[in-house]
Amino acid sequence: MVEKPPEGDGWLHEIKFDGYRTQIIIDEAGVRLFTRRWLDWTSKYRDLAKAAGELHVKSAIIDGEVIVTNEAGLSDFKALRKAITRRQHELYFVAFDLLHLDGHDLRDMQLEDRREILQVMIPAGGRIQFSQALPGDAKAIFELVDKAGLEGMVSKRKGSKYRSGPSTSWLKTKAFMIDEYDLLGVEREPGKPALPLWQNVEPAATSAALSSTPIVKCGSGFGNASRKPKDNRQRA
Repeated sequence: MVEKPPEGDGWLHEIKFDGYRTQIIIDEAGVRLFTRRWLDWTSKYRDLAKAAGELHVKSAIIDGEVIVTNEAGLSDFKALRKAITRRQHELYFVAFDLLHLDGHDLRDMQLEDRREILQVMIPAGGRIQFSQALPGDAKAIFELVDKAGLEGMVSKRKGSKYRSGPSTSWLKTKAFMIDEYDLLGVEREPGKPALPLWQNVEPAATSAALSSTPIVKCGSGFGNASRKPKDNRQRA
């Protein structure tokens, strides 16, 4: 994660889709789809597995994101879980990289070459789509991404090899919505009960409020006692 996208001609820029990071594996065993934590979700992505089986390849490993779009055509993470369980036909897989193809390991190839092969593989108008690079200056692209209400953008170093795990070759810049909200938390002193703390914060006062308000911790609102036993949702 970076605060602003890298500038210069040495980068490709793509939309950061708000969905579940997923790999499609096609081989002699058929088609399987795995989450970022290597959970087999093929049964949850039945329609996408069928679409992947129709690609004209013998074997492949494709990296991408499973998404569902809203009425504005933007990826909608809130609607994704419902679509997985009830509306399979609304799911899309946005492919952005190719690791293996027909027995060949492509991870040491340059980024642009891998993506060129991947784009040729994917027919237009299907459930599996190719993540197009965005032309133009990084700063201008980010401003358009922000105004469009997208989650952000991913910048990838040209000529880079594919490597698993954190890497400075892939940089994520997120766009944040600014609005008025309620700031909730607790104030605690040693030996004394916790006191509830509430404050309404306007956008212009956000920085000052965060620096002056004695909040110990902000989280999701669920403690260990109330957390569900298992939640397999994956998010990029």
